[in-house]
Amino acid sequence: MTSPTPLKGIRVVEFTHMVMGPTVGMTLADLGAEVVKVEPAPEGDTTRRLTGSGTGFYAAFGRGRRSLAVNMKTAEGMALVQRLVARADVLVENFRPGAMAKLGLGYAELSERHPRLVYCSCKGFLPGPYEHRTALDEVVQMMGGLAYMTGLEGRPLRAGSSVIDIMGGLSAVIGILAALRERDTTGQGGEVQAGLFETVALLMAQHMAQTRITGTAPRPMSVRLPAWPVYDIFDTADGGQVFVGVVTDTQWPAFCNAFDLADMASDPTLATKQQRVEARERTLPRIAAVLKRWTKPDLMAKCEALGLPFAPIGKPADLFDDPHLNGSGGLVPMTLPDGRQIALPALPVSLDGARPGGTGDLRAPGADGASVAAELGYSEAEIAALREKGVITG
Repeated sequence: MTSPTPLKGIRVVEFTHMVMGPTVGMTLADLGAEVVKVEPAPEGDTTRRLTGSGTGFYAAFGRGRRSLAVNMKTAEGMALVQRLVARADVLVENFRPGAMAKLGLGYAELSERHPRLVYCSCKGFLPGPYEHRTALDEVVQMMGGLAYMTGLEGRPLRAGSSVIDIMGGLSAVIGILAALRERDTTGQGGEVQAGLFETVALLMAQHMAQTRITGTAPRPMSVRLPAWPVYDIFDTADGGQVFVGVVTDTQWPAFCNAFDLADMASDPTLATKQQRVEARERTLPRIAAVLKRWTKPDLMAKCEALGLPFAPIGKPADLFDDPHLNGSGGLVPMTLPDGRQIALPALPVSLDGARPGGTGDLRAPGADGASVAAELGYSEAEIAALREKGVITG
């Protein structure tokens, strides 16, 4: 099935690095936009060369773009970039506050020259007292309460993914799409900003609301009182682990009868969900002992047959072979710059039954410099001269 391309015809110029900004470019590219990533010549985005826990950043969020590696410290390089921006519908950047303005690429200057441009800045903080602070995913997880809610009491722990960077990037995409829709009506572009701190604040909204409603601040998720009678990880007979949830009044008797716990189903002190929540200390040890008689595959099969929420305790590498992802177009095949083949997750949406995300290939730094310059009206001789001077590579 052909990948949907609802943003076909939209031209995007991307000045980004790390995760938040690249998430925006990847999403727009997966949806069919033509995205040109502007990188420093000749080595390209430093994100390409990260090691340790950053090794996968570029591969995960760098697909689908063309690469223009250009020396923007030269007059020729800046002239090329300005010409590229002039034909763009969207500009995306996630550099420190003021960096783009110093280059003559700030919103105020470009919007005056190109009033139809949608200009998106991915920031640590939206305008306010903190806006000039440097922010990272981990910084805002710590200050916004996510690390507190994730770890043990007294031991804040960042979430196991760049969740704020990624969600912040998706929030920026929402803003861009809204601005493009507005432009269809008014003919005018506009400025979109998305903030990491504001993103983590939204994720904490449920806990903020709980605090005000109950008058008590919630404890970390690791030691919280669950809202459900059974909502836990259980050991299995073969050394595995399975998360099982029993969250409704109709699921409870079905669960009990299926696992030889019929007396609990008929126990009047366990008749309501709230009674069962309050009785967790006496019910869970018995439930755990019963479920431990089952192997992991058999327990999952039984839960699936009953319609219960369940999950194996997986690791990221398990997703490569996940039958659902592989059977539903959930992995985008791609070629790394060194020629190796890989497949990484597609956007988590389906449009008319098809998953967006065409070619996922990662381009080498500057691989598209010559073709981009030619499309901007540069002659072969001018492109050769730009290469000779080191203004562009590729």
